[in-house]
Amino acid sequence: MIARLLAAGLIAGIVAGLAVAGLQHITTTPLILAAEVYEAAQHAHDAAEAAAPAVEGLRRTVATSLATIAVSAGYALILLAGMLFSGESIGPRRAALWGVCAFAATGLATSLGLAPQLPGAAETDLAGRQIWWLATAASTGAGLFALLRLDAPAAKIFGAAMIVAPHFFWPTLATPESTVPAELAARFAAASLAVQAASWVLAGALAGLSWRLISRDETEAA
Repeated sequence: MIARLLAAGLIAGIVAGLAVAGLQHITTTPLILAAEVYEAAQHAHDAAEAAAPAVEGLRRTVATSLATIAVSAGYALILLAGMLFSGESIGPRRAALWGVCAFAATGLATSLGLAPQLPGAAETDLAGRQIWWLATAASTGAGLFALLRLDAPAAKIFGAAMIVAPHFFWPTLATPESTVPAELAARFAAASLAVQAASWVLAGALAGLSWRLISRDETEAA
């Protein structure tokens, strides 16, 4: 079981990670590079000095791609483990739906108080942001599970309350000291959420497909 879980998660992570890395390269990466120019200008650097040479750009692309693959594998493993723990039948469609719910908890809900930020954006206390993000993701995930998986009316009411509760305690807003233009920041936030949604759903679908194929092969071999 554990070997099957790890194999399915790794396969899904590699394939989904490569696809999402390509998506990042044409969506969020150009926005990050543009924001770094503004950030460098704030520190009195010339834009030409801020531009990374070709070798440095390649290194960053490879590092980002490897990190994306690792994150996608983590997503796949989390989804598979959650489905196994809850007794859910694992398949591409069901796993993709779990990915949608995971994105709702870790992306949509948390972005209401903490939108994805570019380099040079104004920030508040790091510890406070981390605590609020973790609490919101966990609370929203638990609330969605109660709403979608439990039948008791009291459980559904509790689930709705868990989803709403974190948004009464939003983190302190940052002071308007960002060096990044508002339009660029808005584009990055939207693109980041789209990429994150694609990552969760694709990792889930591929994890479910890999699990089904590996399970079928093991059954045939037996």
